[in-house]
Amino acid sequence: MKVLDAEFVQGFVRMCNDGWELGWHERNGGNLSYRIKPEEVESVKENFTTDRDWAPIGTSVPGLAGEYFLVTGSGKYFRNVILDPEANICIVEVDDKGENYRILWGLNKGGRPTSELPSHLMNHEVKKEVTNGAHRVIYHCHATNLIALTFVLPLDDAVFTRELWEMATECPVVFPEGVGVVGWMVPGGRAIAVETSKLMKDYNVAIWAHHGMFCSGEDFDLTFGLAHTVEKSAEILVKMLSMRPDKLQTITPQNFRDLAVDFHVTLPEKFLYEK
Repeated sequence: MKVLDAEFVQGFVRMCNDGWELGWHERNGGNLSYRIKPEEVESVKENFTTDRDWAPIGTSVPGLAGEYFLVTGSGKYFRNVILDPEANICIVEVDDKGENYRILWGLNKGGRPTSELPSHLMNHEVKKEVTNGAHRVIYHCHATNLIALTFVLPLDDAVFTRELWEMATECPVVFPEGVGVVGWMVPGGRAIAVETSKLMKDYNVAIWAHHGMFCSGEDFDLTFGLAHTVEKSAEILVKMLSMRPDKLQTITPQNFRDLAVDFHVTLPEKFLYEK
């Protein structure tokens, strides 16, 4: 099978385009990675070439040794992925120690995987462990309203979670574990990857202050849907704050507890404090 005919590649390309259409990927902003299933690797491996050199990941991810990933390219534009996938995305293989990678397909006009590769792989390693392998997608986008909130809300997990939950009833159902927040850090290196991976042990969404959102999910639909829900909630909150600084009514802690019973989700009590 040709790589571009594979369903997982088509889903990846669609997700890139959906993010671009929503305005979350200006210029070369954002990145996406997918941990490829073994049977999917088998279906396209005839297209792989092994003549490119191994390169250091920039961190160690032994839990991903021998894994294959589909990732966006560094400096590449999400808007161009749908137009020329092979020039803007690539399949990479992680070596048997989890310290190096090599490109097997893609980036046919030059380039390397996303500069956020250390963050992606460190968080893939965490999510693979804590979800027993269920999570395969890591997505970073520059969601406009969420970024705006990082300038006016305390950079605190409980505050962000509670405010986002209150904006739309579906939010505690979609992300019942809440969201984590990372204070501003230089992107692209191991330091921000370490801080994010700490949060990813408990959350599926990490908010990068003044930068964007980093989230994890089982597949493209669930991961994009998670990001979309968080950003929609942020948009409602931005609009609400522009109308008045306080709420006349809202969803109460007991309302959340009742919701949790009916929807069979567990909502941590640390987010259900009385204001």
